[in-house]
Amino acid sequence: MRSRRTLLTALASLTALGVLTACGSGEAAVNEVKPEGKKGNGINLSPEQNRVRTAKVDAIAAKLPAAVRERGTLVLGVSASGNPPLVFRATDDKTLIGVEVDIATLVADTLGLKPDFNAVSWENLFVGLDSGKYDGVFSNVTVTEERKDKYDFATYRLDDLAFEARKGSGWTVKGPEDVAGKAIAVGSGTNQEKILVDWSAQNEKAGRKPVDIKYYQNTSDYYLALQSGRIDAYLGPNPVAAYHVLSAGQTEVVGKFSGAGAGLQGKIAATTKKDSGLVAAYAAALDHVIRNGTYAQVLKRWGLDGESVQKSEINPPGLPRTKN
Repeated sequence: MRSRRTLLTALASLTALGVLTACGSGEAAVNEVKPEGKKGNGINLSPEQNRVRTAKVDAIAAKLPAAVRERGTLVLGVSASGNPPLVFRATDDKTLIGVEVDIATLVADTLGLKPDFNAVSWENLFVGLDSGKYDGVFSNVTVTEERKDKYDFATYRLDDLAFEARKGSGWTVKGPEDVAGKAIAVGSGTNQEKILVDWSAQNEKAGRKPVDIKYYQNTSDYYLALQSGRIDAYLGPNPVAAYHVLSAGQTEVVGKFSGAGAGLQGKIAATTKKDSGLVAAYAAALDHVIRNGTYAQVLKRWGLDGESVQKSEINPPGLPRTKN
């Protein structure tokens, strides 16, 4: 979705269908995203976020290139697609909120810089990095071997994907055979699409039906298609599925997998242009906020404790290259 207004319209439509009721996925998980001053399982969607903040660390700020340090701002790209709880618009339809914004703000705080967020389409995140417009991207970017040719990475969260289906489907996804012949929605150009395409090919090779892969323009369309029965499941980032399960009453996660595929745990990372001189500063800042506890506070705030890392890694093994 392209704006907070689109999200609100979609949520209104889902409410009319009886979807936005409290979900019984676990009281602990509900409490983890409960904001101060609210009762029940309310999630703070207002522009007054009262974000977790931290202080500048001069030794870490000194790792920045002089031009960035002297500018006083950290120009960052984030996705405009509106995927709670990653990055989305607050109720004022302007303020960017979500776990990615909060973590990026902690990094900027540690570096003594003001974050300047730019919300753009997925492909333009990388165009902005290539052109030098952005100092970095904090937008659920998975480390891949192919991307490492052009970009440097400092990890800050585990990358897990989830299949989300209607509640009570009685369906569990453990591997390719479980999605044979199923209509599965997925985002174009994403790592989850690569995994689903690979699974579909494995099914055909084994004599099973291929996956009926569906594409929609925005997240609200995926969920409306799921509710209407036009698709069997939506494969997307686990944080998005977990958030939606918490805020909706008729969906559930039926399968969870590493974003890097079998045999490798995927990692989400701060992304910058290769050899820009920024990645060491990002990794050091992330290590600092992991140690001082503010990182854990942010993940708990959005119910993503299970995706925490103990240390930021620079350019770790990533999703294998696509075979031609």
